[in-house]
Amino acid sequence: MDINQLATFFTHIKQQLPVCKTEMRRLFHGRGQTWQGLEQITADWVGQQLIVTLFKPVEEDFTASLTQGLIELFASDEWQSVQGVGIGLKHRYQHGAPFEVIAGEIKENTIGIENGLKYQLVLGKNQNMGIFLDMRIGRQWVQEHAQGKRVLNLFSYTCGFSVAAMAGGARKVLNVDMAKGALSRGRENHQLNDHDLFDVNFLGHDIFRSWGKITKFGPYDLVIIDPPSFQKGSFALTKDYKKILRRLPSLLNENGEVIACVNSPAVSEDFLIESMAEEAPELKFVERLANPEEFADVDPQASLKVMLFQS
Repeated sequence: MDINQLATFFTHIKQQLPVCKTEMRRLFHGRGQTWQGLEQITADWVGQQLIVTLFKPVEEDFTASLTQGLIELFASDEWQSVQGVGIGLKHRYQHGAPFEVIAGEIKENTIGIENGLKYQLVLGKNQNMGIFLDMRIGRQWVQEHAQGKRVLNLFSYTCGFSVAAMAGGARKVLNVDMAKGALSRGRENHQLNDHDLFDVNFLGHDIFRSWGKITKFGPYDLVIIDPPSFQKGSFALTKDYKKILRRLPSLLNENGEVIACVNSPAVSEDFLIESMAEEAPELKFVERLANPEEFADVDPQASLKVMLFQS
């Protein structure tokens, strides 16, 4: 990382703050390799707080300069104009991803707002805060296309897609994830948005051992698949994804749709297109949804892939 490029980092942050206002957004995405000398740093704006993350070790002078710049940002007119509350720095490369408050106050339990919807997030404590900001357009697409549909949300995590679906008028949603703590957060997210939980179901089981229960709630008009790239003991992307795809024809209604996602730089969009053709040829590829512009990447195949298929 190049200490001489930090001025560029702070200039971009100041330009983006008034654009985002109260909406949570990634303000700086060095991981996309489009900012020379700043490839291992990101900055997220969440609940009027700025969370800066370092992904690899840096020289002491870089850390010192970054910290001083963040303190100066906190005192700037740009920061005051958006009523910023606090700035924190996360060292993602270290075990436990240690977090330090640089200026102001960081509220560990924070509500983030995206497209008018609210999400309960935890800042600084965990590796992930409870939502993935690069999926913003995917959630927006679901909200815009969920009217009257039965939705299956696989690997639902904290149910961001489910919240978007119910906000868009979905008839029913089934969320499936083996992490029951994440599903509990999902319930909170629905309650934050005044959704009727009678129409939302939560299944805290291993997907591969629960096809009977999943089928019972169907058939579905929209299936969302957003798995981790790897989860020790439960999911290996290139092997297990195909097991899900081959189940789709029996889960979907006529003219059903599938949002299939993958966020591994080692796997291109062709993996999903070719695997779907092999395992569920009834489903045809329609389009790849765009990623948010703030997540620009020099290699589109290394970034998030959100693929739409239709039967």
